[in-house]
Amino acid sequence: MSTDAQTEPRPQTPAPAPAPEPEPHPQAPAAALPAQAAAAYTRTPWEELVTTALLGTDRRTPHLDAPGKEAPTALLDAAAVQTVRRRAGLRPAPAAAARPEPAPDDPRPVVPPAARRRLASLLADHPTAGGGRRGTAPDLMELLPQWLALANDRDFAAPPELLPALLNAARGRTDLRPQALAFAGPRARWLATLNPDWKFALRAAPHGATTTAAQGGQDETEVERRWQEGLFAERVALLATLRAHDPAAARALLAGTWTTERAEDRLMFLDSLRTGLGPADEPFLEQALGDRSRNVRATAAELLSALPTSALAARMADRASSCVALDRTASTPTLTVEAPHECDAGMERDGVTPKPPAGRGARSWWLGQLVEAAPLATWQSRLGGRAPADIVALPVTDDWRGELHAAWCRAAVRQRDATWSRALLGSPSAPDAAGPGAVSLAERAKLLAALHAPERAAWVAGFIDAHGLSEAFQLLGVCAVPWAPDLGRAVVDALNIARDAGSYPWSFSGVMGLAERCLDPAEAVRLDALTAVPDEREDAAPGAGGYWSEAFQRLVTTLRLRAVMREELTP
Repeated sequence: MSTDAQTEPRPQTPAPAPAPEPEPHPQAPAAALPAQAAAAYTRTPWEELVTTALLGTDRRTPHLDAPGKEAPTALLDAAAVQTVRRRAGLRPAPAAAARPEPAPDDPRPVVPPAARRRLASLLADHPTAGGGRRGTAPDLMELLPQWLALANDRDFAAPPELLPALLNAARGRTDLRPQALAFAGPRARWLATLNPDWKFALRAAPHGATTTAAQGGQDETEVERRWQEGLFAERVALLATLRAHDPAAARALLAGTWTTERAEDRLMFLDSLRTGLGPADEPFLEQALGDRSRNVRATAAELLSALPTSALAARMADRASSCVALDRTASTPTLTVEAPHECDAGMERDGVTPKPPAGRGARSWWLGQLVEAAPLATWQSRLGGRAPADIVALPVTDDWRGELHAAWCRAAVRQRDATWSRALLGSPSAPDAAGPGAVSLAERAKLLAALHAPERAAWVAGFIDAHGLSEAFQLLGVCAVPWAPDLGRAVVDALNIARDAGSYPWSFSGVMGLAERCLDPAEAVRLDALTAVPDEREDAAPGAGGYWSEAFQRLVTTLRLRAVMREELTP
């Protein structure tokens, strides 16, 4: 103890609060303190010392037996002694009655050595202090999710020595947890039982618990036990994971305890049925329509409306079709709308919320909910067999067009109908960036999610060519990674145009960040020409060319690093 104490300098001024692991006092090492004072310092709990330091010795006098010393000095002496004691570990004690179970085996191969070193560097990266500039250096922490996705796709196991760092990273970033825990495998739960800082891993589905009930035996028993005895978050994760593998088994598990669950828990459990939703879920959801919780009833109705063949969908189709009709007497076929005049008990049971939000008319509120919940196929048979694009193009009387189209947008998203989504999106080059039916770019992004990845990328590329990048950020977020060549070229060309305009690149920092993670690494060759500092125009912002050069250098460096990462993880 005295050797460590003598090699560590003492701060010149007592700090207001000791660091989490304060260093020993050099002029009063533990061995040199009087026995009585050393014993007093040792008896004072570390938590009490920290509390006293945070409050200040003027407000809280430390309970220390240190005659002749001022309170701040005595506090630092006590912290020094406790630090050495904590570092020295526990005194020998009788062994526990039973040794911990060994870590479970992970049959997957460990990542290759180069990829192991890469993971260590990704985990060691930290954000720039104060959010300052990173210069041309890649943001390694933002590449970690992509690295984990590649490793999981290739079914690699995590290096044992990096598991603590991996779990610490996942502890601080919830977006990393699914991929990090999948990569860590069964040893993540084993480590979590030994360190409470990693208890979030215990809330994930247990290894092997996702096997279907048809396999029976111990797996089925383990699933039932965890469902009955687990914490709420563990049960939610278990139900969601089981639902992805065996929807019927998950539904049966939920039905077995449904009547005994709390209302807020029923709502969360019911939401898990979105995964693998099918006609077999209809009886259970119809039963949930009579739940005493309004939120549970609304969620059950929403799920049933996503099943076009359900009885609720048929009821909503009847109600909605009575509100919208085709006027054939006009010179041009026109849609007429007669919104509901009341919200009856049947509508309310089927999920229609009777009270509109502030500033919204009640009748338009009810109409929107009916149209949103009706199967989209209703309108083709109701409106003369017209295709969705032709229906969307029909004029609507009395300013009901916006309300009707917005409800069709929500229905297309809920039912994941690509044909209707395509019709409501319209042409990407249309002058109105919000489209014929979407009420916002966020709504358009949801509609895009119903299209296949190549069509989605082509549409967004056309939108960027017509409208630029300023309104494309949300749309880029729903495109598959890596971006298709046409989309990548559109983004790079738009960034080049923005650079030539002479403005600063900060307005496009979000798109630049997406490009670092989503551009095909092959685009680095094209981007090399943009890394040079351009000649500044007279009307350009001062120094803008240098900032753009730095941004493109960082982008190129990141793309090349991603290419190397992919090679390192290729068997």
